[in-house]
Amino acid sequence: MATTTPQDLVEHALAATGADECLVIVRDRTSANLRWAGNTLTTNGVMHGLDVTVVSFVRQAGGTSAGSVSGSATDPAQMSALVAAADAAARAAEPAEDAAELVRDRTSPDWADEPVRTGIGVYDAFAPALGEAFGRAGAAGRVLYGFVNHELTTTYLGSTTGLRLRHVQPTGHYGCTGKTSDLTQSAWVGGATRDFADVDALAMDAELEQRLGWGKRRVDLPAGRYDTVLPPSAVADLMIDAYWYAGARVAHEGQSVYSRRGGGTRVGERIAREGVHLLSDPAYPGLECSPFVVASSSGNESSVFDNGLPLGRTDWVRDGELTALLQTRHSAAMTALPVTPAVDNLVLDVDGGAGSTQDLVAGVERGLLLTCLWYIREVDPQTLLLTGLTRDGVYLVEGGEITGAVNNFRWNESPVDLLRRFTHAGATVPSFSREWGDDYFSRTATPALRVPDFNMSSVSQAM
Repeated sequence: MATTTPQDLVEHALAATGADECLVIVRDRTSANLRWAGNTLTTNGVMHGLDVTVVSFVRQAGGTSAGSVSGSATDPAQMSALVAAADAAARAAEPAEDAAELVRDRTSPDWADEPVRTGIGVYDAFAPALGEAFGRAGAAGRVLYGFVNHELTTTYLGSTTGLRLRHVQPTGHYGCTGKTSDLTQSAWVGGATRDFADVDALAMDAELEQRLGWGKRRVDLPAGRYDTVLPPSAVADLMIDAYWYAGARVAHEGQSVYSRRGGGTRVGERIAREGVHLLSDPAYPGLECSPFVVASSSGNESSVFDNGLPLGRTDWVRDGELTALLQTRHSAAMTALPVTPAVDNLVLDVDGGAGSTQDLVAGVERGLLLTCLWYIREVDPQTLLLTGLTRDGVYLVEGGEITGAVNNFRWNESPVDLLRRFTHAGATVPSFSREWGDDYFSRTATPALRVPDFNMSSVSQAM
């Protein structure tokens, strides 16, 4: 029997719609994972799925309404059912406030290509080295727990207005927690990757060995403000929140840290130190992502009417000045600012930033080195005050040397304020957010930052 391709599903849906216009997003997803605990591989698996979103548009008195329906469809009959549901939803909806002309006549040169898929073979080099790491860790009294996942998603975006766009997105991450045999100490390392060719299981274990060694001396400290080195992973945690909360409409309506007193947004104002740059770029080396908008639903920062808009480099903060916010065409008309949709990566760069996390530690007379942040939540949108916990290793620094491990803390800080207060920055390197990287946002590059007065608001009993 002939196989129905994603392109076939798109074309069938566009032919079947009874709406005035229709747009279809088909995502072919495959993933392969390994999980381990107690120095033993416990599970592995490969998954494949086909996710479909149909967006129908109906012109009516007062404007254009939209109906979006998502589900799984692998054959024309299932696709027809999704189209009928989307058509019905559009006819029943009120005119959309974000209505705009759909993007027209754009075709990817590889539109006809098959989906690209991953498999367990992506771990051909990593898995044997992981087995060796298990043996080495066990012999030294360390216990390893962890998970790796690799995904390949091929997206097909087609419309009755002539869009035929395709993008292949590799996404991978690794995370490993090491514990002492009595389970009284823990440390974590993790990162993002596109293909696992750059992930060294033995180096991962060696870093855990070093961190657990730092923890042989235990020092309890009270809450307070500490001279603190945030590694790139922790900086990524904070910058992602600064990015996600940068919606132009919310700022224009006076509800965020990016709102100007008296009305409007703070675009054009200095919000960070000179030399600070926060940007997104679909072509950034190692963080490549979709070069066009893919939106399954409309909201403050996305619009189904914007599907297919081309994406390029966007400077959110340039030399300390806020230069752009997350914009749909609808919000751009409200704010009288350029259209700058969200891009699926984020880079923080600081002029003159150089060296590693350890280089920043060497300059600290007495302070803390963090590993990662966890359970991050917003406290105050007007200042973007966040709260969260430290996790898997907070280390005491004395005279530029790491001299022991300390207790965990609850912290309260604003990532926007930190961009003004930090005193030293390392080189920008690929990073991975412990809080958000697994499921939501793994493509980041950030430096380590030294903050002289990071607010540890209370002691946490978490390990």
